[in-house]
Amino acid sequence: MPQLGETVTEGTITKWLKQVGDQVAEDDVLFEVSTDKVDSEVPSPVTGYIAEILVSEGETVDVGTKLAVISSDAPSGDASIAEAEPAADADPAADAAEAAPAEAAEEPDPEPQPESGPAGAPNATASVPPSGQRPPGGSPGSPGSPGGGGGTRPANERPPSAPGSGSSSGGGGGASKVLSPVVRRLLAEHGLDASQIEGSGAGGRITRDDVLALIDRKGSPQPAAAPQAKAQAQPQAPAKPQAPAPGKTTPAQPAPARSEPLDSVEAGQDDTVIPFTNIRRRTAEHMVRSKHTSAHTVVAMEVDYSAVESVRQAEKERFKQHEGVSLTYLPFIARAVIDAIADWPNINSSVGDDVLIVHNHINLGVAVDLNLEGLLVPVIHDAGDKRLRALAREVASLAERARSKRLTMDDISGGTFTLTNAGPFGTLFTIPVINQPQVAILATDGIRKKPVVVELPDGTDAIAIHPVGNLVLSFDHRAIDGAYASVFMRDIKQSLETRDWSTEL
Repeated sequence: MPQLGETVTEGTITKWLKQVGDQVAEDDVLFEVSTDKVDSEVPSPVTGYIAEILVSEGETVDVGTKLAVISSDAPSGDASIAEAEPAADADPAADAAEAAPAEAAEEPDPEPQPESGPAGAPNATASVPPSGQRPPGGSPGSPGSPGGGGGTRPANERPPSAPGSGSSSGGGGGASKVLSPVVRRLLAEHGLDASQIEGSGAGGRITRDDVLALIDRKGSPQPAAAPQAKAQAQPQAPAKPQAPAPGKTTPAQPAPARSEPLDSVEAGQDDTVIPFTNIRRRTAEHMVRSKHTSAHTVVAMEVDYSAVESVRQAEKERFKQHEGVSLTYLPFIARAVIDAIADWPNINSSVGDDVLIVHNHINLGVAVDLNLEGLLVPVIHDAGDKRLRALAREVASLAERARSKRLTMDDISGGTFTLTNAGPFGTLFTIPVINQPQVAILATDGIRKKPVVVELPDGTDAIAIHPVGNLVLSFDHRAIDGAYASVFMRDIKQSLETRDWSTEL
């Protein structure tokens, strides 16, 4: 598994584009990998033939895990995805490592234990975890996971249940299965019981796609009742009221949140059901979290782009020949935003623990539409040091790499302020959702010719036809107030309307 970014520790194989026996050339795309933020295509580092595929689609593994074997010689005979057999002298207790007590799923991950074999050895013997614990870390390196310390079973063989593990009961039987971190997180977020899911992975393991399929079919069912029943069965001593400290008042307690989920919407007979893609699901989670986090407020201004348009029309052909990219309105707006941030730096910040963290580097995110199927926000790092030509090149490059799935985690990490450009679709007024943990995002809307009032040299007014469009800023009212946001927008407007943009080109 390649290192897709400094903060990436694991990835999920979403699709193999080559199969065992296929011939590949260097830089041919081998597979698609999904991380928490980005989907990427991974090319082959060498030329040869696919001899083995060691990690199945849907499996999540650590960075550095061996995924496949490429041989210089064509493999003989029919082959399929390799499922490693357990070592001949493996301890019979190794199978019991996959049947930890149900309570283990509710306990925090224990400290990693030393393994008898190196990571990635498919025939290493798994050790039995202590009572009440799941295999160390419960991560892709745990027994039964590809690239981990334990052997895997053939795909058609289900792992045996340890006596007393309760794997056949509905309460917590799913906890006896080895689950990847991604699967455990999805189960917890949607209140699902692993015993409800038939695993399609090697050895009957539950994969990410198995969980997502259940969510798409049934919505998020209520959490299993076994943990509640267990908690009710244990008598608890009444809590003793504590007097508030001298000079302090006890804050009012908020009303308890509803524990039951909202009713899931069921598809009608004439409805078409379209399962959420990974990027659609991540976008939904990120946007809902942002609305629950920030106090969203909006400021908008109308901008006359005649100063920009006159330079753009005069230079666009020469710019395209020299730079290889089109000269759109977006680089001009980005340049004006960067200059305004220099004067109003609190707009380039994040909210910390009772503090405002102002970022001294401007890392400008630019939202990119992926052919109407999703949205990514690649980042122009250190944009404050770049002028219009460099900004135009980077915007075009990031957009092209986003649509061809060649972005890395570093390309979409570290943003401090975001631009989202719906203008090419002719929008009038777009209210964007803040890209956390930033405190502001600027939407650029459609630019169209409109009659405007202009002042003539003699001081009189006249009507003229100019290109005009709206800029809309969503900002976090926890971080800044309306006046601060307004002067920031005022400076952007003045820069776009009055600067001599020919000097930038």
